Amino acid sequence: MNVAVVGLRGIPDILGGVEAHCEQVMPRVVDANPHICVTVIGRTPYVKQDSTYKGVDVTSVYAPRGKHLEAIVATFLSILKAARGGFELVHIHAIGPALLSPMVRLMGLKVVVTHHGEDFQREKWNTVAKLSLRMGEWLGVHFAHKVIAVSPSLQRKLHARFPKHANRIAYIPNGMTELPHDTTKDRAVLAEFGLQKGSFFLVAARLVPEKGIDYLIEAYRESGSDKRLVIAGSAMHGSSYSEDLLSQAAQDVTFTGNLTRSKLAVLYDNSALFVLPSYHEGLPIAALEALSFGGPILLSNIAANTDLGLPERNYFPVGNVKALAQRLRADSFDDLKPRSWQGLERFDWDAIASELSQIYLEL
Repeated sequence: MNVAVVGLRGIPDILGGVEAHCEQVMPRVVDANPHICVTVIGRTPYVKQDSTYKGVDVTSVYAPRGKHLEAIVATFLSILKAARGGFELVHIHAIGPALLSPMVRLMGLKVVVTHHGEDFQREKWNTVAKLSLRMGEWLGVHFAHKVIAVSPSLQRKLHARFPKHANRIAYIPNGMTELPHDTTKDRAVLAEFGLQKGSFFLVAARLVPEKGIDYLIEAYRESGSDKRLVIAGSAMHGSSYSEDLLSQAAQDVTFTGNLTRSKLAVLYDNSALFVLPSYHEGLPIAALEALSFGGPILLSNIAANTDLGLPERNYFPVGNVKALAQRLRADSFDDLKPRSWQGLERFDWDAIASELSQIYLEL
């Protein structure tokens, strides 16, 4: 069986939640199923040449740089490439690219859509873009042979919106990625940013409005904490929002930009507290990465975050500056360590790959 994976920038080591998801799950699908051949069709600005990554073929098509046309143009060309290349199944990631689900059906191919989150809730999109994303969701549900939701709350919403198609909407989550971590390099990495173990709060996120970093900075400064706030991430496309955030860099707030996974692992493992103040998520891969290190974690109480199943104390009211500031004033964060968390098995990438493989085989 030949499967084309489209809608993403590419793999490996390319920024983005969809990209991180595919980088983890697709090699596992191939490794466990030698009769399934997977090709990720990425975009030329990110994938410079054809290659193979852990048994997954990686190729690319032309894509214009820019947030409005990049994904849809690349997906259109990717579907054409899949049709001409003898693929039997096209797996589309995200509801923007899912606009082209009918095109896959017209070409006589099977189609799976993974719904990574309600992108029409993101502030960066204008009215036309939000309507297009809602249409992408509608077309994906109506034309895909199978729709995968990455969180149970998202699956419930889709069941409520599309009750006639509920039987084709499955829940398969993102997984917990264990980042490479050489503890002998911790001191050097921390010194690079002027940090010490336990001396800083960490957030790992793109610099976009839905991540809530602006009110996190406000809450942090209101808290009066003597710890530093470290923000790991960047904006994929420049914006006034990201520029405003970066202008707030100071002795107490550090922006690291994008980091290698090994450096990010050091920050996860040595932070006093990992914070994710998002207004919107699909299922937060950054939170799952932080959980893999077993340190204190504090998340906004949106549905995608509560889907992780942490105790109530690990959440705060989304957007509430005073409540977050109060939590950051604590003398100790030991009670926020995920000691009683039961999510290890559900967010295992091997199990996730097995569920996805079964969907491929059924189709």
